[in-house]
Amino acid sequence: MSTRLRALGVVAATVLLTGGCAAGTHPGAAAVVGGTEISSSHVDDTARAFSAAVGESVPVPAIVNQMVSDALTAQVGEQKSISVSDAEVAAAIPLMFNDQVTKKLQADPLSSAFLKEIAAGAVTSAKLAGGNGRLDTADAQQQLQAGSEAVKEAAKDIKVTVSPRYGQWTNGKLDTTISGSLSQESDQTAAKRKAAESAQQQGQG
Repeated sequence: MSTRLRALGVVAATVLLTGGCAAGTHPGAAAVVGGTEISSSHVDDTARAFSAAVGESVPVPAIVNQMVSDALTAQVGEQKSISVSDAEVAAAIPLMFNDQVTKKLQADPLSSAFLKEIAAGAVTSAKLAGGNGRLDTADAQQQLQAGSEAVKEAAKDIKVTVSPRYGQWTNGKLDTTISGSLSQESDQTAAKRKAAESAQQQGQG
């Protein structure tokens, strides 16, 4: 599994089962980033297409996390007058996943569009850190990390609301252990987390 695919899965290791809409989101919205709404149906459809392409189930909250991150990066890029060309996105796409997975992702319109958003977000992040947008250079990883921090800092003034069924956006990422409408874990979520931690400890013992 590629590093980026692992990253998509890690954020959603714990999936909330709480329902409802967070304050600031509209019915049917998975998230609202600034003035950009991400619909739950689009998230679900993309998750199915993406999972089918990569050959394993990728949790829906992980898709939400990536979509919100990409939307934030795009908005910060616009604020900083950073442009990303189709050619730059095309050059970055092969670096996101291995060749076999990339071909499968590109074969489906939904997963292909999602792949382009991921690549565009990576190029924008690199440029925010002063790079030229190429991700095949020796210092590309450092640029991506610095760009991610730049997005986190610049995005403090961009309002992000996420449906609590997915978690809460906090500190630049989706926290799936917290309800999006509460400042602390719900009793149900806390019980699930503690049970998972106990099971993990027993498995390591």
